[in-house]
Amino acid sequence: MTLVQMQPRPARAAPAHRTAAEAMDAGGPQVCDDMTIEVALSVMASARTGHLLVCDDDGLCTGLVTQAKLTAARDGSAYTDRVQLRDILGDRGPFTSPVATVAEAQHAMRYSRLDALPVVDEHGNALGVLALAG
Repeated sequence: MTLVQMQPRPARAAPAHRTAAEAMDAGGPQVCDDMTIEVALSVMASARTGHLLVCDDDGLCTGLVTQAKLTAARDGSAYTDRVQLRDILGDRGPFTSPVATVAEAQHAMRYSRLDALPVVDEHGNALGVLALAG
């Protein structure tokens, strides 16, 4: 397991013009997509977080899993102890750019019914997580 590098937060901009990079959290634990659901739930509990950033073998962010998604997969009829995160993630994404405005990212999150969205750079590396407030 590799941890996401912590990024210092830049000075706060005016709310209407804040970017995702200015509003994101550092991201928390970053795990490989070959991790099993049970191990991911254990990592999540140990880190006291509600989500994990998931990366592929090249270190590129492939998505984000939440405790609710992991629990639903574990409780599903197709579950075995060999199910890996890549099996439940599906396609890469969704993501937001660090230069996207908070309003743009929040609109995309509400449209997609997401509580959190990975912020990735132009190379696909995870920079952090933008979460909806309240």
